[in-house]
Amino acid sequence: MSGSRSRGDLPEAVRELPQPARDSLARLVERLCADPGAPSAVRDPARAWRVHVADSLSGLGFEKLAGARRIADVGSGAGLPGLVLAAALSEAHIDLIESVGRKCDFIREAGDRMAVSNARVVCERSETWAGGEGREAYDAATARAVGRLSTLAELASPLLVAGGVLVAWKGRRDSEEEAELARAAERLAMQPVEVRWVGPYAGSRHRHLHLIRKVGPTPADLPRRAGVAKNRPLGG
Repeated sequence: MSGSRSRGDLPEAVRELPQPARDSLARLVERLCADPGAPSAVRDPARAWRVHVADSLSGLGFEKLAGARRIADVGSGAGLPGLVLAAALSEAHIDLIESVGRKCDFIREAGDRMAVSNARVVCERSETWAGGEGREAYDAATARAVGRLSTLAELASPLLVAGGVLVAWKGRRDSEEEAELARAAERLAMQPVEVRWVGPYAGSRHRHLHLIRKVGPTPADLPRRAGVAKNRPLGG
């Protein structure tokens, strides 16, 4: 099975990329679809280009992400959106933070096949990484993993410099979840800025991207212990 397609068959966001980036992404699609151990349920290349690659590229509609030089992909999973961003943003450095060993192995192998030199796998909990080398080290963070907005904002806050942004990929909007984030915003030094519908470019017509900005120094009590942000989200 191959991830290669003619240029005209690719999603528009992909067609706009330079040829080396398209070639790199074709190798990622091939790996996602052909490897039975890939942490993805998508096996059809045409669908993978849309629901993984084009969906990941939709975050570049935010100028702060497109212009970032250091990006943390939190809970990277199959390396999405981090590996896609690494191919598209050759001048940026992307750290793909993932705590599950088999997923880290997949991301490393996929990155090697893509021949991207600007991506690094960090096989740790984001809370652990944020307590050391990763603390306030990034201009932007991304999160395409499942998680409540307040949880994702809490995980991103200690990773970001003041003024940095989190772009969170979510599905259908949830007023209760957004209210929870608003209540936690001051405690997290993270301010919701914009919610953008990008349904036509993703695998779900309900896809929304949330832009959340770091508005001050990292609160002294962040990060909390590993797993606490997920189990006891602030603002609840």
